[in-house]
Amino acid sequence: MADRRRPRALTETLWPALLILAAGLWAYHNSFSVPFLLDDEPFIVDNPHLRSPLTAVALLPPRGDSSWRPVLMLSLAANYALGGLDVRGYHAVNLAIHLLAALLLYGLVRRTLGTIRLRARYGAHAPWLALAAALLWVAHPLNTQSVSYVVQRGESLAGLWYLLTLYGLVCMATTKRWRRWAAVSIAACALGMGTKPVMATAPLMAAAYDRIFLARNWRDLFRRRRWFYTGLASTWLLLAVCLLRTPATDDPTSGFHLARISPLTYALTQPGVILHYLRLALWPHPLCFDYGWPVIERLRDALPSLWGLAALLGATGWALRRRPSLGFLGLWFFLVLLPTSSVIPLADPAFEYRMYLPLAAVVTLAVLGVWHGFERTVSAPPTRRTLGVGLTTLAVGSLVWVTVCRHADYYSAISLWSQTVCLRPQNARAHSNLGVALAEAGYLNVAGARFIRAIELQPRSVDALYNLGLARLRQSRPQEAVQPLEEAARLAPHDAEVQFALSRALTQDRRPPK
Repeated sequence: MADRRRPRALTETLWPALLILAAGLWAYHNSFSVPFLLDDEPFIVDNPHLRSPLTAVALLPPRGDSSWRPVLMLSLAANYALGGLDVRGYHAVNLAIHLLAALLLYGLVRRTLGTIRLRARYGAHAPWLALAAALLWVAHPLNTQSVSYVVQRGESLAGLWYLLTLYGLVCMATTKRWRRWAAVSIAACALGMGTKPVMATAPLMAAAYDRIFLARNWRDLFRRRRWFYTGLASTWLLLAVCLLRTPATDDPTSGFHLARISPLTYALTQPGVILHYLRLALWPHPLCFDYGWPVIERLRDALPSLWGLAALLGATGWALRRRPSLGFLGLWFFLVLLPTSSVIPLADPAFEYRMYLPLAAVVTLAVLGVWHGFERTVSAPPTRRTLGVGLTTLAVGSLVWVTVCRHADYYSAISLWSQTVCLRPQNARAHSNLGVALAEAGYLNVAGARFIRAIELQPRSVDALYNLGLARLRQSRPQEAVQPLEEAARLAPHDAEVQFALSRALTQDRRPPK
């Protein structure tokens, strides 16, 4: 009997995996020609550390990085060692990471719905529900920034380690090979800590998962798996080392010492950002590469979003008490977002890639909600199954189509930043980056207009001032380049590139430096 069950079990696992892989490959088949964009330049193209031996990458943080991420940099260095700067290799690895994460999500949801506490309710339907959640997540266009923007491999790779940490936990608790799976879970958590700080909440999430789905109570949890959680908690030391090794910079991108964003204003801004993330999870249009999200200064301006967020938090708290299995999905959403959506200021309040893992919770909750709705309104099981398959196919097909279309915006820096400027006309950085892309294509007059608009929106933008000066120099108009370059040098007196460009402008204009 055992020999007969094994091929059948293998088949039942294989075909969902093939469907997930097919949906992911279909959604991202046209992403391989997306060029290096924005932060890809300093992190990959112009990063000399990637040319060093792979072991040296872990010792040298890349210039301008907001935190030391040795695992991420080792993966990029491996890409460079194998294919140099051929962007297709980087996209292939990014897509492979995303597909593996989707397979882990399928396995995690299926095993969770098959645990003792949920088996009677969901056990017979667990493979179908898990497959629907994984298909929707792997094809969702909100994930394009985490997959198709090469340097944001950090987000998807951290998501992979996060899911593997939880998957190792549930396998440890439900299979005989508990030592092996415990080691896998702890190792994945450690790798995640070396990939991106978003992993910081993984030990807490694992404990919450264990208490809700596996253990009888907190005492039983720590009595049986105290050593396991000691191992998970020890990975915080690696995260602390990564944060402490972050190089000092004149323009930090995170922390309580940011000049233009205080902890209070950042906290007031985040409710609106979180609600926007949820809207995009349910209706992913329009998607924007760089929001330049405005910071809210006054409490009264944040009140509508605060009330909405309070309602969601209240619903999560109620569900954790009355329906813990559903409440866990709310906890997942908020806990994963906590490092980027709390009182710790980040230079940019909103980026779509931060929804990579929280989106999994939203999608799973939507699948379970629709299934419960069918259960209450449709009495015949075959009809429910037909409706479920049809609705899932329609939803996945629609998401795949939107994801494929989204890649058209990524095909060049000009198209990406043009779309961003149309969506966020008050985003000074978008205007400046569009100007850079136009200047590199030779459209210097149009590029100059973009730089001027960026300076109007943000007069202290060193990048826009510097790029305007360079554009004027390339047009052989040094007298018009001096003023923006002098202003940029005043704002960034230690920037060698700005000082060199100013010297060139003054020399060509035959004026002595001030």
